[in-house]
Amino acid sequence: MTERPPHGSARPGGRTARTRAAVLAAALDELDVAGFNALTLDKLAARSGVHVSTIRRRWRTVEGVVVDLLAQHSSTIPTPDSGDFRQDLHQLAQAIADFHAAPRNYNLIEGIVAAAAHDADVAGIVRGAFTARTEHVTQLVSRAVDRGELPPETSATEVIAALSAPFYYRLLILRAPVDERLVHTSAEAAYHAAHAGVFGR
Repeated sequence: MTERPPHGSARPGGRTARTRAAVLAAALDELDVAGFNALTLDKLAARSGVHVSTIRRRWRTVEGVVVDLLAQHSSTIPTPDSGDFRQDLHQLAQAIADFHAAPRNYNLIEGIVAAAAHDADVAGIVRGAFTARTEHVTQLVSRAVDRGELPPETSATEVIAALSAPFYYRLLILRAPVDERLVHTSAEAAYHAAHAGVFGR
């Protein structure tokens, strides 16, 4: 599988777009029901009403569908802009927690990480999607530097990584639910470390 623009992007509103929307919606519903391991092209065809040969031709594999789904959902977590760095971090941490509270979103991330472990092409696409999302969210750090809240040499990418990492450790390694304590401690730890200059380049 090679990296390419999201399916259907060339014809928004056309048959290609409708097919993509139907298949991705079916994938989300299936992830809600049974998770990634039970996902098959036949189940996607049955739920979406799109012939399995069409799905196979367009996405090739279940992993291809899930990667496309990740691309569609990569910008669903908003980037806070409260004017206060500490508050922005808390809002972002809460948004991450809220996103993963939905079983379908948790199953999506779990599935795509599992797929990436076995397919180098998928791993590259997943890495690119997360990198792009991180770079977008780093705006909140850059704004804090501009306001003088953080040292000028602060690495915005490292700040966001420090905030996000505890969530994925909890979800994917410990396989335990996210709670309000984690939301608070991840935001506070990232804030104090950044404020102290830990993430200086």
